[in-house]
Amino acid sequence: MYKTIIRPLFFSFDPEEIHHFTFSLIRFFHKIGFGSIFRSIYKVENPKLERELFGLKFSNPVGLAAGFDKDAKLYKELSNFGFGFIEIGTVTPKPQPGNDKPRLFRLKEDAAIINRMGFNNGGVEEAVERLKGNEKVLIGGNIGKNKTTPNEEAVNDYIICFEALFDYVDYFVVNVSSPNTPNLRALQEKKPLTDLLQTLQDRNNSKEKRKPILLKIAPDLTDEQLLDIIEIVETTKIDGVIATNTTISREGISSENKKEIGGLSGKPLNKRATEVIRFLSEKSNNAFPIIGVGGIHSAADALEKLDAGASLVQLYTGFIYEGPGLIKQINKAILKRK
Repeated sequence: MYKTIIRPLFFSFDPEEIHHFTFSLIRFFHKIGFGSIFRSIYKVENPKLERELFGLKFSNPVGLAAGFDKDAKLYKELSNFGFGFIEIGTVTPKPQPGNDKPRLFRLKEDAAIINRMGFNNGGVEEAVERLKGNEKVLIGGNIGKNKTTPNEEAVNDYIICFEALFDYVDYFVVNVSSPNTPNLRALQEKKPLTDLLQTLQDRNNSKEKRKPILLKIAPDLTDEQLLDIIEIVETTKIDGVIATNTTISREGISSENKKEIGGLSGKPLNKRATEVIRFLSEKSNNAFPIIGVGGIHSAADALEKLDAGASLVQLYTGFIYEGPGLIKQINKAILKRK
């Protein structure tokens, strides 16, 4: 039903407008009592799906990637579609509108999306207020810097977000890999990245009970840069890596929208994201957990990332193209292998 009726209808509208409409629709259905119905349809509950990672218990290994629920507006409702965890953000210290519209583009022929949203969000304090009501949903907090903050002062933005969210998220993700904030990816270079992560880790270790910190990396890094990432993780002793963010590559893309500037996600990213996961896993001798994301549009795609070395997986574009049934398909496929 989703791919034959709902998706064609949704895809006939502007992608950003339909995103907000979908949020309103999901909120409405939950207000009239559909939450339990969604849970009964999509949620797979089985102890064999549970995962314990960096001191947290995940009910299943399929999560929602950052970017879908930037401002923590719908994390409770989205969890009813069967996700084992929800990552909110990217949030920044101050609210910012993001880049000019249009900034979100479908590439239907390639089952992909290009976005240049630019960390549009209501600011970290707004997200905190919404997260105060959370009781059951395992939440990741994806943090970044404001567009107007120069890189030499970026660490302060990450500290502000880290401190504000600390009591309200279960783990943190440091985002220095989005291609849509000017010069942000320069923070992936060895020295600035080490300094940033070490600063956050020092603050983390001073807490009564620390929170896991993960690093989200771009798929466009070279092997040499990936080896640097392994070294940085080992040096700073952060808890893991999310591989990968969107790509600036347009290799093999046929859609006319490939000319649009921004990060590409979806099926074309699948192979490269898996390669990065496998490289990190093998070269580090499985020294740290990896959350695999990028191009997962089927249960087979998810299993491939798990086989490559990922401990958990996340969806975004696949969730939009394939619908919430994909979460259930992946969890059932995992159970079938056991």
